[in-house]
Amino acid sequence: MTAATRTSGDAISVEAIGMTMRFGDFTALDDVSLKIPAGSFHVLLGENGAGKSTLVKCLMGFNRATRGEMIVDGAQAFMTDPKVAQSLGLGMVYQHFTLVPALTGAENLVISRTDTPSVIDWAQEHQSLRSFMATMPFNVPLDRPVSQLAAGEKQKLEIIKQLYLGNRFLILDEPTSVLTPAEADEVLGHIRAMTDAGALTVLMISHKFREVTAFADHVTILRHGKYVAGGAVSEMSVEDMSAAMMGKAPVHNPRVRVDTVRKPVLHLNGIRAQDRSGLNSIQIDDVTLYSGEVLGIAGISGNGQMELMEILTGQRRLQAGEIRANGTRYTATRAEARQHKIRYLPEEPLRNACAPKMSVADNLAFKMFDVRRNGRPAFWCNRKDMARNADRLIAEFNVKTTSPDARIASLSGGNVQRAVLGRELTGEVNALIISNPCFGLDFGAVSAIRDRIIEARNNGTAVLLINEDLDEIMELSDRILVMSEGRIAFETTAAAADLTEIGQHMAGHAA
Repeated sequence: MTAATRTSGDAISVEAIGMTMRFGDFTALDDVSLKIPAGSFHVLLGENGAGKSTLVKCLMGFNRATRGEMIVDGAQAFMTDPKVAQSLGLGMVYQHFTLVPALTGAENLVISRTDTPSVIDWAQEHQSLRSFMATMPFNVPLDRPVSQLAAGEKQKLEIIKQLYLGNRFLILDEPTSVLTPAEADEVLGHIRAMTDAGALTVLMISHKFREVTAFADHVTILRHGKYVAGGAVSEMSVEDMSAAMMGKAPVHNPRVRVDTVRKPVLHLNGIRAQDRSGLNSIQIDDVTLYSGEVLGIAGISGNGQMELMEILTGQRRLQAGEIRANGTRYTATRAEARQHKIRYLPEEPLRNACAPKMSVADNLAFKMFDVRRNGRPAFWCNRKDMARNADRLIAEFNVKTTSPDARIASLSGGNVQRAVLGRELTGEVNALIISNPCFGLDFGAVSAIRDRIIEARNNGTAVLLINEDLDEIMELSDRILVMSEGRIAFETTAAAADLTEIGQHMAGHAA
């Protein structure tokens, strides 16, 4: 079936042939070809920097490929800009929501069209939307402002918007990153049903092998901008996919846990603080973090986890309650953090835990530049000690940098994470407070950082892990707390944890 005879209800086939994208002397995409048949569910895998984003930007017309050819429903297509992709029925759902929060779902759909009139007949539009929604697999309230919708409802609405625009080939960029497991399975299950029915073709970027094996037909794997493997998901194991992504077989680390004597390190009691909107409150009645454990804080983005991190780092003022470290009142000053040996790895460390224009060596010295070896204050920087410290941590934590003197901003995200984690784990550490430590990192960096977290835990460090990735919470935690609407809604041990029950509490739907 050609593009000329395709109806609005037909899925679209897309083929890229020899797609190459150069930025000056740098080749981001090198002779990549893939064929996505109509009605299939295809996944694009690869570590950060593998070329995934460059490829989909070429497919959608955001980038003009240096070389290559694109075939849409059997006809050659010239993707000179995103409007061409839209006209051919190609759409993209981004990792972060693009909806207007103050407008209703219906208003977001109507204004997304290119033919929206200057004066809108809302009675007619609502009637048309009712007819359209009757054909959709998702049930999303269109009469409520987007700001009042749950994350899962927003993601469904993003997909519905693309279908409303007539797109029958969708690129989904990490579509489940803000969803509970139940919401993710529901959304992907409906999408898979549409592909099975021949109404939709999907190309999904994902880092979650569980989603790949559960929903996808085929997979294409990129590494260093080149095609390295692909085929039917049913014929590839997770180990095969991992090896293709990394260029070698994955190193299996069972992350053995060592039992230690557990003592209370941090205690939060009666905490009250405003959230970022200033309209709601964070309320944490009683939470204790013990040595030799990983306490996971799970929750959907926007439910108070970011504010909790700010409270623990002294960046958000308390309205009531207190934090005690080893039985002593704690306000997270630098002197108190040093006294109680409490360290931090915030989300986006390049922005929140580094001086980007300073060198790797200088950033690695933030814990020791003003202290002598005997623990007394130092009034002059000892550059030799700082250099030795940098060399040791770069080697020990496998930080890839051209030189210790290079700006830390020149490092990849995973290497910034490794560097900051190495700095924070230097010396004796009683507590490590970390937020989304592996967000946006590639497979190899994720494995290395998780190994270090468990190693710290086994050495007696109390680890508070604030994370929106429930898979990571389940893998690393000894105990799990769920935050919902700024409160601790649920607690369980990892051994007794039930994914469905945790997801319900995350979504605020638990009985």
